[in-house]
Amino acid sequence: MAGRIAVAAAFLALAVVPAALAQAPGPAAAPSGPPNVTAILEKGGQYTTFIRLMKETQQDTQLNSQLNSSFGNNGGGYTVFAPTDNAFNNLKPGTLNSLTQQQQVSLVQGHVLPNFYSMDSFQTASNPVRTQASGRDGPYTLNITSDTNNQVNVSSGVVDVRINNALYSTKPLAVYSVDKVLLPLELFGAKAPAAAPTASEGKPKKGGSSDASSPAGSEDSEPTGAASARAVGWSVAGLAAVLGYLL
Repeated sequence: MAGRIAVAAAFLALAVVPAALAQAPGPAAAPSGPPNVTAILEKGGQYTTFIRLMKETQQDTQLNSQLNSSFGNNGGGYTVFAPTDNAFNNLKPGTLNSLTQQQQVSLVQGHVLPNFYSMDSFQTASNPVRTQASGRDGPYTLNITSDTNNQVNVSSGVVDVRINNALYSTKPLAVYSVDKVLLPLELFGAKAPAAAPTASEGKPKKGGSSDASSPAGSEDSEPTGAASARAVGWSVAGLAAVLGYLL
């Protein structure tokens, strides 16, 4: 009897162990391929305007191609600040339409950093932080700071905003949600004041020639009419003297 019980217990153990192993959670699977920034934003559900801008400027294709190149080769990676649809809705009407195609490219690239930053690594970021955008004066930059509560803020020089939750943060890509569009200083900064007008070219110069500056009838020039009258007077006086002598 005891032998039968032992055999039954052995079979029960053999049945329970595989079942337990099948139910035990295994380690998280590594990503099978490079991340796709468009798919991450679409999953977020509130970034349709930013996705549209990326597609219209072909920055989605460019960034995904760069991610493919850097995936698995320990490259620097990329960081994207993704403005929500509400962020775009809060812009002044016509802001996006006022930009040229190249300026729209720069606007999108100004939200992309050519390095991977985790929330912790933002604490030691060296400002100014270079973005993917560049212009005549060099690359567009951002300033990234953190406060005593470890809240991270980013500034474009025109807009300051706090970095919200991470939509994705696995090297080579980090995507963070922001509640404002990071308007680049190079595109939306205060314009330089116009140059002051030059002195009037018609202003008289000191020490100018007398014929240009002296008024008519001045002491330096005698009117022609007065000279003629004086000559006539002398002629009449001479004629009277001759007649007096003859008479």
